[in-house]
Amino acid sequence: MKKLILILLFSYTSFLCSAQSSVDEGLAFQYYQQGQYQEASVLLEKLFNATKNDTYFDLWYTSLIKLKKLDEAEKIAKKLIKQNPKNLHYTMALARVYQEKGQIDAANKAYSETLNNLPADEFKIREVANIFYSFQAYDLAISTFLQGRKMLNNEKIFTYELLSIYRFKKDKNMLVQEYINALAQMPELLLQAESVLSSIFEDNADYLILQAALLKKIQKEPQTEIYTKLLIWQYLQQQEYEMALRQLIAQDKRVKDDGAILFNTANTFIANQAYTTAIKAFEYIVSKGKENPYFLPAKVEMIDAKYQLVITGQFDKKAITDLATEYGSIIDEYGKTAQTVFAMKKLANLQAYYLNDLPKAEKTLEDALTITGLSAAETGQMKLDLGDIYILTQQPWEAFLIYEQVAKQFENQAVGNEAHFRSAKLSFYQGSFSYAKSQADVLKASTSQLIANDALNLSLMISDNLQSKVDSNALKMYADAEMLQFRNLPAKALIKLDSIAIAFPNNSLTDDILMAKSRIYIKTNEINNAIKVLKELIDQQGTSLWADDALFTLADLYEKNLKNNEEAKALYQKLISDYPGSMFTTEARKRFRKLRGDNIGT
Repeated sequence: MKKLILILLFSYTSFLCSAQSSVDEGLAFQYYQQGQYQEASVLLEKLFNATKNDTYFDLWYTSLIKLKKLDEAEKIAKKLIKQNPKNLHYTMALARVYQEKGQIDAANKAYSETLNNLPADEFKIREVANIFYSFQAYDLAISTFLQGRKMLNNEKIFTYELLSIYRFKKDKNMLVQEYINALAQMPELLLQAESVLSSIFEDNADYLILQAALLKKIQKEPQTEIYTKLLIWQYLQQQEYEMALRQLIAQDKRVKDDGAILFNTANTFIANQAYTTAIKAFEYIVSKGKENPYFLPAKVEMIDAKYQLVITGQFDKKAITDLATEYGSIIDEYGKTAQTVFAMKKLANLQAYYLNDLPKAEKTLEDALTITGLSAAETGQMKLDLGDIYILTQQPWEAFLIYEQVAKQFENQAVGNEAHFRSAKLSFYQGSFSYAKSQADVLKASTSQLIANDALNLSLMISDNLQSKVDSNALKMYADAEMLQFRNLPAKALIKLDSIAIAFPNNSLTDDILMAKSRIYIKTNEINNAIKVLKELIDQQGTSLWADDALFTLADLYEKNLKNNEEAKALYQKLISDYPGSMFTTEARKRFRKLRGDNIGT
């Protein structure tokens, strides 16, 4: 019985001690986190003396350093080293005190001793490095991991830890080197490498660090494909599309690929408006022969890339004729079906706006509309295109009827709203300004922000320029210029726009004329002229309804055409600051953050 009582008494006492320890631990951590280091140090000393736990020691020691009790901390460390010379925590703690006191030689000696006494134990090495990291001695943490690699004779170990420290330090050279050293044996790191490097690289010079390291590595290990993949990614980031294509073709030949990687990357070229490079890529795939699974898709995409060049004004008349022939060949070979309707739509566009063959364009679209199996939305869009051609063939009533037909069929839908807007524009071209404005006013409530914005601009332009006879007559000339641009006659449209100020001095259309001219110059790829008139609009017409449009358009030109990211960034920032209610603000903020180097989406 007495023995049982003693056992129970011992258990109860242990429980009380354990409970008290838990309370002390909770309070100690709370004090430490709140910066109450004096209170924390008292409890942490008590906990360490009771347990000899290194975690308590590290926090206690840090508290003493925060309190500037450096002599006391030095005395404690020396005492503990004598008691337990193999515990590297105490040696590192002493070195830390020396460092705090400014005794650099003594600190370095102690740190060297720690590194020299590292055991060949992965856990211990990681523990020592983490201690260095905890008091921000990042270079020593790196040295610990590198020393550990040598001791364990394993170059793969500690890769993730080193990458993390290099990234935190923004040591771009070492981060690049560590990824390159790791990728050959750990190719699964490629996506992470691309993500991390894109988030930390700030300018072209950073990418050149990667490029130089990769080219050096590829020269030594040309058979290691992962390096070529990263180099291709680097070229894409730098928008050096021709260099990327060269590497892609070389890689394709080495591995005897079916063209899948090249095909996907060619679409990236298209997304970045590098149409000429994309055409070369598709031509290479097509050259593999009809048996290749990507032959037909590549041929179609190649023709489409040429089409994009046409509509951006980068193809001559002969090239456009050849392109129309290629679309015709697709239709002849595969028939007029739902699968080839894309070719018919683009052929009609070339015939109408670039080859000046309106009857053929009209016939092509009318034939396309007889094809069965098309979606209602696709049919509606083609009817809108046909309506546009009716305007060009001077059949405005036919155009109006087909617009109204689509508007009724797709009421309150995107295609229907577009039909209403085109009907309003037709009225505008014809000089029926009041009717055009009434239609535009209805569309201002459209669920499509783009249509609503276009309708608002049209309505405001009409109402702002019907205040006097001079302005009304000037608006009629402006509508004629818009019609010429609609007919893809940019030179004549520019002449008409320039003549408005001559015929009607001091008219109220100055900002509208400048914006219209910028759109023409962009379409004809006269970027410098576009920039000139956009700057004039921004500088002289800051309160214009086109001011935010002009800012966004100008920023876009600097970003995508001139590759001047700093100027683009400044313009996006101005748009965000000066026009917070603009429909372009959200996109401008997104682009600004991307150009600044923010890791969007994380």
